Amino acid sequence: MKEIKSTKKTGYIKRVLIKICRVFGYELIDHSTLDLPVSNKSYEDTISVPGNKSISIGLGETSITRKVEAVDIIVKTCTGIQLVSQNKNRVFEEDKSEYTFRTINSLVKSAKDLKKKFSKIKIKFTIIDVNSPDSDTNKILSIISNEGFKAELARVEDVNDFKDNMTTTMASIKKSFYAAQNCTDLIYFVEDDYIHKRESLAEMIFAYEKFSSIFQKEIFILSTDYPYLYKKMDNSSILIGEKTHWRTVNESLLTFMTSSKMIKKYFEKFVDMATNRSDPFEKNLHEIYEKEQCFSPIPSLSIHCTNINSVFGLSPNIDLKKLWEENKN
Repeated sequence: MKEIKSTKKTGYIKRVLIKICRVFGYELIDHSTLDLPVSNKSYEDTISVPGNKSISIGLGETSITRKVEAVDIIVKTCTGIQLVSQNKNRVFEEDKSEYTFRTINSLVKSAKDLKKKFSKIKIKFTIIDVNSPDSDTNKILSIISNEGFKAELARVEDVNDFKDNMTTTMASIKKSFYAAQNCTDLIYFVEDDYIHKRESLAEMIFAYEKFSSIFQKEIFILSTDYPYLYKKMDNSSILIGEKTHWRTVNESLLTFMTSSKMIKKYFEKFVDMATNRSDPFEKNLHEIYEKEQCFSPIPSLSIHCTNINSVFGLSPNIDLKKLWEENKN
């Protein structure tokens, strides 16, 4: 006769074990289904606990000692200039304002996703604008405020006194660094031609909490996997984030996330970069990366909508058109 095993006892033991794990803050993984019964989640869900612990199946958990309380998103906008130092068309060949609006749309969607995953985080937008018409800046502020986020407009004054597009851009960059002095936690500096995936900001915050907790220091985080970094054979360390991989890099453009502590630590170097031209323009930033750690996502969490042939532009292995279409007005 076939032996009938009792599942009642097994089920009781499992329920007791789950309760014990909840009391002590442990997690269980069902090997047959990959469900996480303690938190009532699936392996496909976000399983880390913001501000508490980062959990990766196969790697276990990392205690979070660097909790993120707030993020200020500082977007530098200018709807009238196509490309600052080039006379070329951008990918998709639209008016510059279209890239700005889609950048804002994507950031707002990503901020909403971030708020779902980090319910207590404070999010604020600051728009540093150069010479955009009132109709455009009003639209930008409306897109942000209509979704319940705080938005502040700061214009770069006396633009007619600047010699060319580059000096105007540098004035905008400098103003963004001064604005960051009033921020309390993380700051995300963004140019207005970066279209983001919905999960971008949450993935960046998860990574910031985890990596800064591991290394016990403030760091830099990028949203873009720049193609020009694959032209070199620099060594990179690879780390695991929430849903993506990250690698260490030594260079970037001026869209990056860091903390107010880093801004204060290197404030003179940031301002000098926005005051005196260097070759490359981001030379000061790269010198900072020699002392501090900077991480870039694989694959990219945003795309830089510049000329399609630019090595500083379109990230590899990304559905560019899909991301572009998802964020249209």
